[in-house]
Amino acid sequence: MVKPRPQVVAHRGASAVKAEHTLGAYVAALDDGAEALECDVRLTADGHLVCVHDRSMRRTASRADVVSAMELADLESLDVSSWKTPWAEMDDERPDTDPELGKVLTLRRLLETVADYHRPVELAIETKHPTRYAGLVEKRLVELLEEFGWTGADAPVRVMSFSWLALRRVRRLAPDLDLVMLVENRQQWYRAKPFLEPDAVAGPGIELVREHPDLVRRMIELHGRRVHCWVVNEPDDVELCRDLGIEAVITDTPGAVGRHLAGSGA
Repeated sequence: MVKPRPQVVAHRGASAVKAEHTLGAYVAALDDGAEALECDVRLTADGHLVCVHDRSMRRTASRADVVSAMELADLESLDVSSWKTPWAEMDDERPDTDPELGKVLTLRRLLETVADYHRPVELAIETKHPTRYAGLVEKRLVELLEEFGWTGADAPVRVMSFSWLALRRVRRLAPDLDLVMLVENRQQWYRAKPFLEPDAVAGPGIELVREHPDLVRRMIELHGRRVHCWVVNEPDDVELCRDLGIEAVITDTPGAVGRHLAGSGA
């Protein structure tokens, strides 16, 4: 019997082919059929939530500046997409692109994109820790979601973190939102589990799922816990997740994963 197909979640957008966390990456993911979009959020010095993974801009903009010490205007002036295609300017035949698609993206703009899209799309938002702003990140996140009316049980949003403290803050501020506890290994899961609500979603990385499929199977079949997995790019890993009953796969290649699932009888 073929098990239900997992939801296809675009990891930082279609990040295998576009610069991560840019509007261009998310538009490409949507065009490729992604059912949900994953993003990391950090708080700027002037209080804006931006979609940035790293603590600093060194990797994506060749700047050592720390995100939390920069204002939004400074971040928006950076080129955060050229690193992905360093030889693009030498290609005379490449099509012109909208420069707005390659800038640092605010979470507000991403929420607007999802709200205005022609079909339902969900969001998986990860708050990054540790950070100098601690719980202010979750507070600002919930305040922004409230502006969109997205804090109820029917909200197309779930909040993820490697910090169970961060998830506890979100539960206190928005009790109806789904929460995902991200873990890299068994030890992290067993340490966090006593502090989690029974309805919290487990979020293991694909390495953990490969190494300990029985643990994942017990989570789902014995304890009734929902499981979302990151980052799932290879067809064999997609099939493993589906066979185990994992509910969502977060992937750099949402189009390829979606086509694989559609072509394998899902």
